[in-house]
Amino acid sequence: MRVLVVNAGSSSLKLRLLEDDDTMARWADVGPGGLAEALCGWPAPDAIGHRVVHGGTQFTGPARLDSSVRARLIALADLAPLHQTKSLAAIDTVAALLPGVPAVACFDTAFHATMPAAAATYAVPREWRDRHAVRRYGFHGLSHAYCARRVAQLLHRRPEDFRLVTCHLGAGASLAAVLGGRSVDTTMGFTPLDGLVMATRSGTVDPGLVLWLQEHEHLTPQEVANALEHRSGLTALAGTGDMREVEAMAAGGVPAAILALDVYTHRLVAGIAAMAAATGGMDALVFTGGVGEYSSGVRSRATSMLGFLGVTVDHHRNAGNEEEITAAGSAVRTFVVTAREDMQIAKETRQVLAKATGRAR
Repeated sequence: MRVLVVNAGSSSLKLRLLEDDDTMARWADVGPGGLAEALCGWPAPDAIGHRVVHGGTQFTGPARLDSSVRARLIALADLAPLHQTKSLAAIDTVAALLPGVPAVACFDTAFHATMPAAAATYAVPREWRDRHAVRRYGFHGLSHAYCARRVAQLLHRRPEDFRLVTCHLGAGASLAAVLGGRSVDTTMGFTPLDGLVMATRSGTVDPGLVLWLQEHEHLTPQEVANALEHRSGLTALAGTGDMREVEAMAAGGVPAAILALDVYTHRLVAGIAAMAAATGGMDALVFTGGVGEYSSGVRSRATSMLGFLGVTVDHHRNAGNEEEITAAGSAVRTFVVTAREDMQIAKETRQVLAKATGRAR
């Protein structure tokens, strides 16, 4: 089953055409309005898989797209306004270009739907939880799910048989605690703003600070949201959200960049330790995403502080381009995995359609 994977971001659209064996036949990253031109001349897909950021409490797994599913996705748009509308636009555009090709929505929140109530529940008034489904949803689930599957292959073990902490570190960043192949905790919450320090996002802040700023700075909710989403994180600390630039400035002795790396690493290490607590220890640790894959410095700084959990990496391997960077004798195996959300989306798409036609896969 050849699958066209459509990954709609806030400013770009990633297209990947995967053959039945997941070989990438075609790929393109396009801006708004460039979809039709990009697909011109491509082999026809048998199915389409769309990344959708938010599935709410309704979608805890992939779903074949139809008018009913689309209507429910529209109703969820206010939970992820920057991303959900882009996904819906891509769904409509691709459907018009490829009429009759079955399409499946794959959700970033679905992998975390298995979190126990203790991890997913906020200690806030019950009427908020009941009326608005206020809870911790978690995000980057497609990436975390793929990492868990890939590490199982590298370990030659079933996902059910080991404890894993996955670190998706990019412009957005989150961690997941994976036990028995299922997410049991994560760092993002009701929105993708929670958790780790990110390129432009603050990560976790005291909610009392938000209320204080609204009162004393006379800020509107939109002004606070804009600051926390777009003017915080590494950008606020170092003047840039690009980790490569931050590391270069820190190496040159720029105090603000040194502080930015210290804050970033402190939050990352604390988060990994918390995820390890949720799984009752770690058998493996994995880094993925643009920063996780390409910054040996971030990996080195973080793992050097995780020796108490049994993490030790080989510095020569870490400086190279190897999938496993574990040091000899380490109690925890550490990996660097290329982010392949497209493969996870293709897998889920095939499973949904195979089930619909009664074919096992």
